[in-house]
This record gives sequence, C-alpha cells and structure tokens, in this order.
Amino acid sequence: MDSAATFINNFNTIIFLIFLLLYAYQFVYMFVAFKIKKNKKYEQNQQNTQLNKYAVVIAARNEELVIRQLIKSIKNQKYPNDLIDIFVVADNCTDNTAEAAKQAGATVRKRFNKNQVGKGYALNYMFNIIEKEYESKGYAGYFVFDADNLLDEHYIARMNATFNNGYRVVTSYRNSKNFDQNWISSGYALWFLHEAEYLNLPRMSLHTSCAISGTGFLVHAGLIKKNGGWIHHLLTEDIEFSVSQIIKGEKIGYCRNAVFYDEQPVTFKQSWRQRLRWAKGFYQVFGNYGKKLISGIFTGKRNNFSCYDIAMTILPAALISFLSITVNGFFFLAGTLEIIEGKNIISTTAAAFLSSVGWIYVILFILGVITTVTEWKEIHCSRWKKVAYTTTFPLFMLTYIPIAVTALFKDVKWKPITHTVAKSVEDVRY
Repeated sequence: MDSAATFINNFNTIIFLIFLLLYAYQFVYMFVAFKIKKNKKYEQNQQNTQLNKYAVVIAARNEELVIRQLIKSIKNQKYPNDLIDIFVVADNCTDNTAEAAKQAGATVRKRFNKNQVGKGYALNYMFNIIEKEYESKGYAGYFVFDADNLLDEHYIARMNATFNNGYRVVTSYRNSKNFDQNWISSGYALWFLHEAEYLNLPRMSLHTSCAISGTGFLVHAGLIKKNGGWIHHLLTEDIEFSVSQIIKGEKIGYCRNAVFYDEQPVTFKQSWRQRLRWAKGFYQVFGNYGKKLISGIFTGKRNNFSCYDIAMTILPAALISFLSITVNGFFFLAGTLEIIEGKNIISTTAAAFLSSVGWIYVILFILGVITTVTEWKEIHCSRWKKVAYTTTFPLFMLTYIPIAVTALFKDVKWKPITHTVAKSVEDVRY
C-alpha cells in the first residue's frame, strides 16, 4: 500500500476513535435510560402539590389553522383554569391568527417588526407586556409553546410538580402530531423521542442539566425578570438559552410524564431550510458562548459535565464530519486527477467513505430501533410504518452532514415553517 493510502487509513481510524472518545458517555446514558425504563414503577417525585399560577406564552406567525387546537388543549387541562392565563403574540402575521386566538380565549397582542425577526424577539415583546400590564397576577412561571403544539390533559399539572421540586427551567416529553406522514416527519419525531428519553431522562436521573428543545418548556418568572426579558436572539434561541443557563450553573429539569405534540415538516425543502437554520444557530451559539462553555468544563462549580455535554451537542460532530469529508474528498479527487500518484488511493478513499457511511447508518439504525421499540405505544401510527421508518431514520439523520457543511458558508435567515395539521389530541392518539 502506498503512503497516501496508508495516510487515509490512519486518518479515518483516528477520526473514528475521536468520535468514540467524545461521545462514549452517551452509551452510559442509554444504559441508565434502560435501567429506568425497566423499573416500570419509576415516577418523579410529585409530593409537593402546591398549585402555582402560570402564564402560557405563544409566539405565532400565520398560524390560524392550528392555534385554536393548542388553546383548546390548554383549556382542557386537569389543572385549575383560573391559574392559567394564555397570551399570544401574533408576530408579523398576514392572516387571521390574532382573531382566531382571541376567539379561542387568549389574550392577544399584535407585533409588526420587519427588522427584528424571529421567535426570540416575539417572546421578549410579550414578556415585556406581561411585566408592565399583568405584574399583579403574580405568575410563578411561564410556559412557552409554538402555535402548532398540543398538550396532554395532565401536562401542566405534571410540569408543576417538577417545578415544585426546585427546577427553575423544566422541559418535557416531545411527541409528534404527524409521525406517520412520511420519512421526513418520522425522522424528526424519532429523534425528538430519542432526545427526550435517551438524553434528557438519564441527565435528570444523574442530576446533570437537561436542555430545552425548541418548545414545550417552563421557565421561572424570576429568572426571566433577572435576565431582563427574553434576551436570546440567535437562530437557535432554545440552545442559546440552555447554554447560557448551564454556564450560570442552572440545572434544567425534565418531566417525562408531561407529553406534548408538535408538527414536523414533510417536504425536504422545508426540512433543509429549518435544519440549515439550526446548524447555523449551533455555530453562532458556540461562537458567542464557546469560550465560557469550555472554561466551564474545567472551572465550573456545579455544571462541569453539563458544559461538556452541551458542548458535544452543538459542535464537534458537524466539524469532525466536515474535516473527514474534506480530507477524504481531497485525496479522492487528487487520485482521480493523478495529482497524487498511487493506484490504491482512489479505491482506499472510496472504501473508507463507504465504510464510514455504513457504520453511521448502522449506529443510527440501532438507535432508531431501540427508540421505536421502547416508545412503541407513544408512536401513533400503523405498525408497518413504525417498522419501515426505522430504516429511513438513518438516511434522514445523514442529511445533516451536507446541511452542516452548507451552514458553515451560507448566510442563513429565520423563516417561518407553515403548519397545516389541525388535529386535536384525540385525533393524534386515536
């Protein structure tokens, strides 16, 4: 074997070992999750039943088709209605979102700002209104939802119990309204289920910090006030918020019994655009918080491991994949153009690439199968689709690689995703 081919083999072996070293702890997470799931009597402590007053904050842009169902699911909660107030900010809407939300029973404010675009700005706008006009209500915390969400009837009661256990930020079990539509919606859905039960559940059990994921979370009112509102305006405001709180020593909790549903994109164009924003947002977050995050790994007083965990979430996989593709691609192209001599270089590089993709597919397939089997009853679609979508899940996840590479070079702006699945909780379940 010539020297270039030897280099490629050694390089790919090193890349594999780096991945294994960085993410080995997530195998521990899986064993912890298995242990918890085996104990069917596992329940989070709900002895403190203090009933707190909450404001539900919903940022909505052109969501007249779905927002009524969310508000209905909030009003159907097994929790005193007089302790729940619903606020909707109709953000740059060109449809009847505001009217639909008001008719459904929410307090609505319209916001028009073409310069400050994004969910973070809309949330901050509403938090400022609540502080100025509704401070006398004495809200203990704020629930944050997207307009396409639906809540299980016990959602707020169960989140309240975890909140009473001392967590000032609490995330929940994220399920999907349209798992069964196609390989794209199921790809999202399986990953969110995996994230909930194989990342956040073991984090909660091991007393490290969880992370919020887009929507379906509860924040202590005092924390929002101390921050001066919602101050997170990068492309992934959820991860930015999580990182900033973890750096400060906050432990984000997880309530696995609080279930909500959201709608996933169904076209590849929509999915590409959304995940491109997420990838770019991850880079932005690391650029803004990376120094403090890395410092927290070694000097943090409470959240050393949590800093490491969230750092692994937002950066290494994409960059290492990019490095691997670049190096292998260079040698393959150089061999094809005979810039580098050696008859083995093309076949070695091609074999290394196919092997890497193969291993990634197998690992993701195993994760998909495990998640599907353990969450079988929570996945609301036909049996054959549950099985079939475990095979397409790795393909969906593999498309993150070109998305992450593109995000390195492309200027990405926030754009809304259209939601059209107007289902009730009963429609989703049955």
